Amino acid sequence: MHWTKSLASAVATCVLSLSIGASTATAQTETPSAQSRPSGSEWWRNAVIYQVYPRSFQDTNGDGVGDLNGIIDRLDYLQKLGVDAIWLSPVYPSPNFDVGYDVSDYRDISPEYGTMADFERLMEEANKRHIRVIMDMVMNHTSDMNAWFVQSRSSRTDPYRDWYVWRDGKGETATDAGGPPNNWGFFNHSSWTWDEATRQYYYHAYSAHQPDLNWYNPAVHEEFKDILGYWLKLGVAGFRFDAVGALYEDPSFADEVPARDKNGKSLLDMLGHPMKERVKTSDLPAVHNVIQEMRARIDSFDSAAFPGSRVMIGEVFPHDNADLLKWYGTRAKPEFQLPMDMQVGFIDKLDVASFRQKIMEAETKIDGNVPLLVFDNHDRPRLDARFGDGIHDVEIQRVISTILFASGGTSLMYYGDEIGMKTTPPTRVEDVKDKMAGIAGWPRFKGRDGERTPMQWDAKKNAGFSAGTPWLPVPPSAVTINVTAEERDPSSLLAWYRNLIRLKKTVPALESGANVMLDTENTKVLSWKREIAGRPPVVVALNFTGEPQTVNLEGAGLADGSVVTLLKSPGATDPTTLKSIPIGPYGVYIGQLKVAKR
Repeated sequence: MHWTKSLASAVATCVLSLSIGASTATAQTETPSAQSRPSGSEWWRNAVIYQVYPRSFQDTNGDGVGDLNGIIDRLDYLQKLGVDAIWLSPVYPSPNFDVGYDVSDYRDISPEYGTMADFERLMEEANKRHIRVIMDMVMNHTSDMNAWFVQSRSSRTDPYRDWYVWRDGKGETATDAGGPPNNWGFFNHSSWTWDEATRQYYYHAYSAHQPDLNWYNPAVHEEFKDILGYWLKLGVAGFRFDAVGALYEDPSFADEVPARDKNGKSLLDMLGHPMKERVKTSDLPAVHNVIQEMRARIDSFDSAAFPGSRVMIGEVFPHDNADLLKWYGTRAKPEFQLPMDMQVGFIDKLDVASFRQKIMEAETKIDGNVPLLVFDNHDRPRLDARFGDGIHDVEIQRVISTILFASGGTSLMYYGDEIGMKTTPPTRVEDVKDKMAGIAGWPRFKGRDGERTPMQWDAKKNAGFSAGTPWLPVPPSAVTINVTAEERDPSSLLAWYRNLIRLKKTVPALESGANVMLDTENTKVLSWKREIAGRPPVVVALNFTGEPQTVNLEGAGLADGSVVTLLKSPGATDPTTLKSIPIGPYGVYIGQLKVAKR
């Protein structure tokens, strides 16, 4: 996701670690179902998708930058975790002004990550482990170093001129550029940059190093359909489409109006500048035509035996579930199988009523489509910074992860969440590597380096990430928060994640059962059941407070009866009935009702 849009959305809506002990998983009462490892047709319906930030995952050549061979080396780890697919943040050649989201060549691998031969080996090795590979697709803009843009800015008559958005300035004369074509922009910066050579402005929704493509040009459509085909022929399972809402601009190029709250007060961005509405540059209806085109292209690579085996994930920013529903498309004109639903995961506070409402809307307001819950990614501070209290961070992350994996649908997680990696922003502006955001926003906004630090594999030098100097420093927390240490500890967050994912794949009610909220007047504990016909229901209860709680989950079709623990927070007492389930501070309980033998 692009930080500008997400943070602006947050402001526009006025939202600008210590372990519990041993986590417990008891023997299951159900036989693992045939869908415990999704394969073939629509494998993504109950999948776990793991975002790999390649630059920070594993370095194998000592240059301090993660690479494709490093991902290959860690596939066994991902398989053991229970991952069905990895989404790679961009690995295309790029000058890295926006760390890969400024693409200079869509049909190659950046040398810092490896070669096409390395990519093909990654595909082969991932396939052996039943792990699919999803590419990031950046269609809104390119790098200003992309050959298309170099040609586009070479002359007003160049064939590539119309691949980008060029406009005359206001009041231009032979000697004066005049002002930008309109007031579009963010963080007090114009979205227009003057090109002296051809004496016009070009448009960029984000930085001047990321000129926007002109999606009114049919040639751009055909080019990207061909690019998708290039990677699909190499066997990728699909794409995560970046910043798709920004593809089109209003052809009138009229000014945006100031953004105001419901009381008419001007809304400010995170740097204190007045914000504008984005109705001229965001989510224009024509975007859906493009997504339908790309879906048809991707579906054409399905086999007759496995329809729906390729997947489209969309980075979208819905205002509500009616808005989210549009991104799924219709049966006649399908769009994304999995538009990202960040309405649940980006609440950024532990509020029972808000989570109850958002989870149920995700389950019931999208016409039976598959929800994709997202809590974390490369543009957001990690879970500790957004939900933690500095004391119960691990316990709170157990709560968050349970929402992610024990709710219905597909789960998307970010590398390092499973071990509780902490947000570690730079302390000096000269150390900032996030050129796009961190330097411009300093010191109020320190950029996104803090959530992109190297994966913490062990307590050795550089946390086992690199033999060289890492591109970002390894946080001090790596001494205790690392994979090796947590693999030895059955009470660790890593063990919790593995157990949760196993339950998601092997307990039928958690695979595909409907969600029904329980104890709905409770403001301290969030509880629900997952139920599927012919199978024992599962109950889930999460304590959102630092005080012990006891809940009664009888009701909503559940008569009091004995319950078998599937997973619980360390040190918790096993309940015997639904009427009295004790839950510790920020505790979790998952249990399955016993079915009386006949």
